[in-house]
Amino acid sequence: MALANEAMGAAVRPAGSGLTARLSALMFMQFFVWGAWNVTLGLAMQTVGIGNLIGNAFSMGPIASIAGSFLLGMAAARYVSPKMLMVILHLVGGAILFAMPGLVTPENGATFVWVLLGYMILYMPTVGLANTIALKSFGERTDNFPFVRAFGTLGWIAAGLIVGWAGLSASPEIFRVAAVVSVALGLYSLTLPDVPSDAPRDEGIVAQVFCVEAFGLMRQRSFLIFILCATLISIPLAMYYAYASPYVGAAGIENVGGTLAIGQMSELAFMFSMPWLYRRFGVKPLLLVGMVAWALRYALFAIGDGGGNLWAIYLGVALHGVCYDFFFVAGAIYTGTIATPKGVNAQAQGMLTLFTYGVGMLLGSQIGALLYAQLPATPTIADWHAMWWYPAIAAAAIALLFQLTFRDDRRMETAA
Repeated sequence: MALANEAMGAAVRPAGSGLTARLSALMFMQFFVWGAWNVTLGLAMQTVGIGNLIGNAFSMGPIASIAGSFLLGMAAARYVSPKMLMVILHLVGGAILFAMPGLVTPENGATFVWVLLGYMILYMPTVGLANTIALKSFGERTDNFPFVRAFGTLGWIAAGLIVGWAGLSASPEIFRVAAVVSVALGLYSLTLPDVPSDAPRDEGIVAQVFCVEAFGLMRQRSFLIFILCATLISIPLAMYYAYASPYVGAAGIENVGGTLAIGQMSELAFMFSMPWLYRRFGVKPLLLVGMVAWALRYALFAIGDGGGNLWAIYLGVALHGVCYDFFFVAGAIYTGTIATPKGVNAQAQGMLTLFTYGVGMLLGSQIGALLYAQLPATPTIADWHAMWWYPAIAAAAIALLFQLTFRDDRRMETAA
């Protein structure tokens, strides 16, 4: 019996560590592809003379979150395995990325935005597919997932550092960097675990796409207020993603990609502490701290410059870990505690994505475009200061609304 147990342990341990390494590589490349071009796209577009289209370009991701994740991601997964969908979507997406630099020109600006939408409709479902492959591969060992997911953040950081080190922050060539890794990931996906497709649910595909059961959770007042505030706070969030890179460039910082990667380093530092912080303090303090951090970040951007206040820019970027983890990671945990007893966790998380990365960031991209249109063709750091006060005040107002209206009525369960 002892020999049998020893043999079983020897067989399981390498497989477990090998599986974790394979899935970590998946997450690293998955978010490297996105981070390579997304972080400094605004700066690249401004540099080539199509800064007026930054808002439209960053609206494509939210639209794709709705069209891609909820239609292609949920419908196609019934008929094609997650592994093969990853292969197809990343190979086709990589081919599109290779063609992108030629479209980032004043003559082809409008075409570029539409092609970017097509690409994002292919890319956004792969985020959920990567999570699905990892979670299904681990089975009951879901405690390994946060470690694996952290490699996605490392991939985003590595992309920013490489783009900045290579001097490509302001160049459309950022898309070719992403293209190489996208093709590599498409081929690598052939080696991933062949997890089964989702079994069809009783309510049918239309009900799943529109998260019918999850919407019923908003009959709880606290969850309704959370969803409302999550949507509203995503509006100023979108302005950071779209306009932080040209702002940092205007401050005279050359390594824009590397500088913005500081935010992801901060995110990584806070990520592993979130479950403990959630159990220790509960949902409301964490969400409130996250929203206040957004207001503080934009206020810092409104006073930062390339001289004596350069510290404010670096501190504002470094606050990303608090901004993102304390609101969005804590919010995902809170959503899970509300949805799991009802058996609609996947739908509820999808609905949260719909309202934040979909509706909220779409509104934020368009509002940001209107504010950016008021700036000169080549904004100075003083011009940027005036723009950043708008999201700072908005985030502060949303935090106040949340503080006055949100009340978590659930009794916190502690581990035995």
